[in-house]
Amino acid sequence: MDLRDRLIDAGVDLVMTDGAASLGLREIARRAGVSHGAPRRYFPTHHALLSAIARRGFADLTARFVAAADGAAAPRDQLRALARVYVGYALECRGMFELMFRHDLLDSEQHSADPPRLRESTLPLFEQVVALVTRHQSERDAIHRPGPHGEVGPRGEAGPLPEVTAAALWANLHGLAQLWAWGSLPLALGAPPPGDAPGGDRLDELVAAALDAHLGPVGS
Repeated sequence: MDLRDRLIDAGVDLVMTDGAASLGLREIARRAGVSHGAPRRYFPTHHALLSAIARRGFADLTARFVAAADGAAAPRDQLRALARVYVGYALECRGMFELMFRHDLLDSEQHSADPPRLRESTLPLFEQVVALVTRHQSERDAIHRPGPHGEVGPRGEAGPLPEVTAAALWANLHGLAQLWAWGSLPLALGAPPPGDAPGGDRLDELVAAALDAHLGPVGS
């Protein structure tokens, strides 16, 4: 394994155990067993190294998305599977999850002459959700097309663009995951605090409610 990968591995281990705030260059170098100046040979800025660490998280999340959506034919079923994976990943890998979406800290084009282009890891996941929302809306609208006399069903009205719906759903799921991890939602719902019990049933209810809010109830 070359030094570059050792540094990224050390950063991944650190963020998974101690959180995103622990990712100092000196500590990453110490854990990799090299001098504190060694990371500069491969990562010209701290941000560039953080971006490389975050890309590992996106690779892991992408693999989980692929596995979860495999075999689910209907777009809504795939979205439900992805939503559960997203929330589950946020609770399982809290430090990495926090780092991955801090693009204000990971603006690699601004901070590096040779950027790892974190957007190339982020945008495909979002585009996948947009594509599924588009398919869902098309299938739903096909059911509610105007009849022979011009009548339409309850969902015949125009809704937000797919990318807007996808972004709103993403924000809803992200906030759900954060508020659950912080203990706010368990407190409000009378569920066990994070770490005391899985809380899977309540989380599934919340994920289902988020999907209903942005996609419409099942069968609508």
